[in-house]
Amino acid sequence: MNRAERKAKFLEVGIYPVTCERLSGGRSNLEILAAVIAGGARIIQLREKEYSKKDLYLLALKFREVTAQADVLLIINDHLDIAQAVDADGVHLGQGDLPLVAARKLAPEMLIGISTHSLPEALQAERDGADYINIGPIFPTKTKEGIDRCLGPEAIAAIGGKISIPFTVMGGINGENIAEVCSGGARGVGVVTALPKAADIGEAVRSLKDKMKASVRVFGK
Repeated sequence: MNRAERKAKFLEVGIYPVTCERLSGGRSNLEILAAVIAGGARIIQLREKEYSKKDLYLLALKFREVTAQADVLLIINDHLDIAQAVDADGVHLGQGDLPLVAARKLAPEMLIGISTHSLPEALQAERDGADYINIGPIFPTKTKEGIDRCLGPEAIAAIGGKISIPFTVMGGINGENIAEVCSGGARGVGVVTALPKAADIGEAVRSLKDKMKASVRVFGK
């Protein structure tokens, strides 16, 4: 796929699962991947901060094989070189990673998402040509180190309402608060711990998708 095709698919993802094996209750990343796909997820981000580059690359190869067969977008967290090596659909970069402008030169057809924690960061990412941004953390979370505070759900409208590119939200989002983030305008919801903590991950994905759809009908498009 080219970048335009990937961007079109990204607009349809809704629930955006992100891996974190240490919080997956003993289940492997590949088990999580199979379960979220079975539940209807259309995207997954491979995010493993504690893996070596070699081990992450080998896992990414397996993720690419499975996601390609399932027609699911694959995003690699942080590592543009690994994303390129496995022909992933995109890379998600943090504020301390390779600058977006440099990444775009190396990967013109790849989706590039940027983590943002404030309106100035969001506006800068849009100016630099991000395909989407993530706003977060919205609620307290164990998966985001180096962030002193959560932004709160009010940040969704305050930041998302000021940009014209797609955005996702992340950080402590689950079935109990997903309606609240949708009320702020979120249409892409990143989830890390809410899925692997569930006994039936596929059903958890379906439940979150249903709750999100119901919320969107109430709060507008």
